[in-house]
Amino acid sequence: MELSKKTTILFSPDLYTRLQTLAAEKGVSVGKLVRSACEVHYGLHSAEDRLAAVSALKELKLPVGSVRQMKRQSVPEPQELLS
Repeated sequence: MELSKKTTILFSPDLYTRLQTLAAEKGVSVGKLVRSACEVHYGLHSAEDRLAAVSALKELKLPVGSVRQMKRQSVPEPQELLS
């Protein structure tokens, strides 16, 4: 990715410290961390990227049922939560 635009963002000391910690944990710069967060939050992926992701998911050949079946399998009944 070509980086050709620059901006200045002011963070509170606490937030910047947290960003530095997260960046270090991920082994990236704070700039890369912020760029990645912007891409995820604002959906700056191209249509080709999204289609490639859908194709990759399709290749997994995961079992898929109706919406009703999938809800039954993934959302517990209220009585199950109480037991």
